[in-house]
Amino acid sequence: MKAAGILSEKKYKVILEDFFTRIWGETVLWSHDLGHHRRVWKFAKEILPYFGDKRNAGTELSEKLIIACYLHDIGMSIDRGVRHGHHGRRILGRFLRENNMDETDYLDVADAIECHDQKDYDLQDSGNIVLKILSVADDLDAFGRTGIKRYIEIYTERGIPEHRAGFEILENAAARFANFESFCGDKPALYNKHKKQYSILKEFFEKYNRRFSNL
Repeated sequence: MKAAGILSEKKYKVILEDFFTRIWGETVLWSHDLGHHRRVWKFAKEILPYFGDKRNAGTELSEKLIIACYLHDIGMSIDRGVRHGHHGRRILGRFLRENNMDETDYLDVADAIECHDQKDYDLQDSGNIVLKILSVADDLDAFGRTGIKRYIEIYTERGIPEHRAGFEILENAAARFANFESFCGDKPALYNKHKKQYSILKEFFEKYNRRFSNL
């Protein structure tokens, strides 16, 4: 699987980063910039060897994943709200057409990009392995000190009042961690590594929320 990831990077990383940079343009949103997408791809590579049926964990899946990881939040260049996945799906189509790739071969990638931010996880049992892995990898970048800064920026951008933001962040992060836990609770090395990062974020916002407990 490591070899598949290396091959996917050689084939797609440069063209994906060039495409992302061109579409992102002058957008200023650190929490969802190219660095976020690079980290999500790194997490996807980390968790993929643990993911279920290794017959599916080959080059084709790796290639679909790198595309999904690099383009899942590109719609934020248009809409920073809940519809960014819809815009991301359209932008994926543009990427595929520019590179002479058949869009019908990437419907699972399109669905993953459109639905990855639905944190009720109703679609996680749809059988779309690209969506499942992308969702877990994206969730992992919401933890730790990086996650703290990312949450603060995007919740501020979305106009969520300060006295509510911390509570909503904890609820969102808890759902993300539960999703991760359901995937790898039986994989102790991976689980413990990211549980520590989740704890950093959780403790920060619990302390943050105490400022408003008497309001």
